[in-house]
Amino acid sequence: MTSGPVEAAFPASLDGLDPVAEYATGLQATRVLRAADGTFWWWQRPGPRHPGPLTAPAVPVPPRPPDDPGAALLALPRQLGDGLLYRTPGPASAAAWLRDFRPAARLLVAGALASAARGLRALHQAGPPAPERAGPPPGLLRLRAWAVSDDELRRRARRFWGRRRTGLLLGWATEAAEGADPRRPVHGWASLGSLVPPLHSGRTALLTGPDLGTGRPELDLGWIVGDLAELAWRLPSFDRAPAPYDSAALRRVFLDAYGPGPDPVLTGRCAVLRIAVHLQDFARFQGWDDELLDYLSFTADLIDHEGRPALPPNPGDDHHDPA
Repeated sequence: MTSGPVEAAFPASLDGLDPVAEYATGLQATRVLRAADGTFWWWQRPGPRHPGPLTAPAVPVPPRPPDDPGAALLALPRQLGDGLLYRTPGPASAAAWLRDFRPAARLLVAGALASAARGLRALHQAGPPAPERAGPPPGLLRLRAWAVSDDELRRRARRFWGRRRTGLLLGWATEAAEGADPRRPVHGWASLGSLVPPLHSGRTALLTGPDLGTGRPELDLGWIVGDLAELAWRLPSFDRAPAPYDSAALRRVFLDAYGPGPDPVLTGRCAVLRIAVHLQDFARFQGWDDELLDYLSFTADLIDHEGRPALPPNPGDDHHDPA
């Protein structure tokens, strides 16, 4: 799929591109390369445990960039081998920039999150896709399949969560995917790892690919909010930076930039869905790790509170001033 907001002459191969970084999980391998003209290219391929190959998105997206110059561009890929090739404005994702505790790096991430929110709003307002191409994002489908599986994580989750919590998760997944009328296009995997700020100039890119689907806008909002909440829980050092650079402030920047309309209750529930999908993806594609027991406890608490702890406090409830 070549038409889309990020215009570029896609190379026919990776020959002549200089490697910048490479990392991989069982789900996906990513290679970052740089062309002689300074253009960055990200090649994402299926990891060793992924059924693969990765394929270009099937759900229609807006044919041109958002009119809002502050909105992130949806970086659409070109098929290359068994993977997808993206053009980006930088070599590192927002997730990578968050490892840098300098205020300038946090401001860069805050700006990228605001741009992502505005880009997602443009996507959500693009209108419903053709009915024959509608369907929930793959992450929700994996969660539903996992809920009836019998792997080690699922057996432990049955004992730890009980049927009620699992039933709530599946109900929220149905609400997020099928509760909209008409259903809207959603990114499906809007995350810190798919958000690429510009290194020097240009617009932030949001890698947009095989996770495109249809559903409620709150699904994409909850995905990024849940990403930030999980990071703050897993890495306490993430929140050592003073406001307005901590996790709660970044979540508020993102939601405020999106603007009014979404249901905060469903956004919180979708944040829990994002963490639950990450939990089962890790177990499936990386294998069992005792750290997952802590995740089960963390997620159980979020389910019991319908994701409210993942949402940032209201501006009047704390001292943060993220704007």
